[in-house]
Amino acid sequence: MNTVFKLRINVRGDLLNKGFWDSYNVWDLHGEVLVRVDDEVEDDSIEEDNITDMIHDACGFMNVEDNTNSSEGNEEPNVHATKFYKLLENDHTELYPGCTKVSKLSFVVKLLHLKCLNHWSNKSMDELLIFFKEVLPKGSFVPKSFYEAPKVLRDLGLGYTKIDACQNDCIHDYVNVQSCPKYGKSRWKSEGHKGKKVAHKVLRHFTIKPRLQRLYMAKETAKKMRWHKEENIDDDVLRHPSDSIEWKSFNERHPTFSTKLRNVRLGLASDGFQPYGNMSSNHSPKCPGNDIDVYLQPMIKELKELWDGVETYDAHLKSNFLMCVALLWTINDFLAYGNLSGWSTKGKLAFPCCHKDTQSVSLRNKLCYMGHRRFLPINHPWHRNRVLFDGKVEMGAAPCPLTGDEALMQLQDLGNVTYGEVQK
Repeated sequence: MNTVFKLRINVRGDLLNKGFWDSYNVWDLHGEVLVRVDDEVEDDSIEEDNITDMIHDACGFMNVEDNTNSSEGNEEPNVHATKFYKLLENDHTELYPGCTKVSKLSFVVKLLHLKCLNHWSNKSMDELLIFFKEVLPKGSFVPKSFYEAPKVLRDLGLGYTKIDACQNDCIHDYVNVQSCPKYGKSRWKSEGHKGKKVAHKVLRHFTIKPRLQRLYMAKETAKKMRWHKEENIDDDVLRHPSDSIEWKSFNERHPTFSTKLRNVRLGLASDGFQPYGNMSSNHSPKCPGNDIDVYLQPMIKELKELWDGVETYDAHLKSNFLMCVALLWTINDFLAYGNLSGWSTKGKLAFPCCHKDTQSVSLRNKLCYMGHRRFLPINHPWHRNRVLFDGKVEMGAAPCPLTGDEALMQLQDLGNVTYGEVQK
């Protein structure tokens, strides 16, 4: 009756054992009065932390503890998988001999958590770790410095890559200082472009590859990754993305990719900050706009690598294979569509589906988009109805959307495009 607070695992157990209340029929605008029952309420803080479960949840899988390869014919996990399994063993490694409450892995995770919550500086962390080294027994697995602590999470695939960019949305890599279109080449980190003081930004790029590989490094999820090919029923019912027209059309165009059932299709969802929704946000409301293409470069580079394939260990079949990945969908609102696609979603030709055939009328300082009747069947009575619309008969046909090849031909006419603020 939505009146008791419980942990999710306990709610799941209640539903499996008892099911839903038979007479419950209030589906919206719930009228229940919320009452806390002391003997039913459970405190999350009482439950003992389980670092392994936390990592499993973060990576999106469970049941990776048994991954031995003792049977003949089973391949050894590749270097990446072996490294991951070894790190999970650290959760069962005592921080120091005789320590039963804290493991090597949980110590690092909790320490970094405290650092974030309390805004500790890197220097204070170094001094704290030195102190731990002095007071804990010899042979403890305490990191020597803060620099070593995040390495554990990076090896688990939970870290990110830092990429620097200047205020003009110009990305600089680690080795070579690239030329900024506006200020030229210089040691910009210390001096700024051409000696000018230029603020810089830090892009945190969360890599896709290790997270996808994790899905196959757990037996249960590795098996489920094959469901669309082995267990799905093709009965014209949309119950899985593999039943969609996009998925099937992609399979026809790329038969080599689709025949390998362990290949992965991705959907990319993007959204911007709402500057008026949360004024107390620490994020700057300034959006990069069309310069978002600069910050998408690391992701596009990784997607190209994934399309060619990366070696991955399948814990279900106990074998290594080449996992190829394709980006099948992009999901975003109309404003983000303009920045990501390059088609302006403002002005007289705002609608990509109508492109150059968009019908718009200027009403003072606003644009009104017309011509909707073109999309009705040719024999629909509204085509000739003057009263309900603008006093005109509409007998035009719906515009044909641009094909991919036609869009590329238009892009070729733009010539060389430079990333960043120097070009509209």
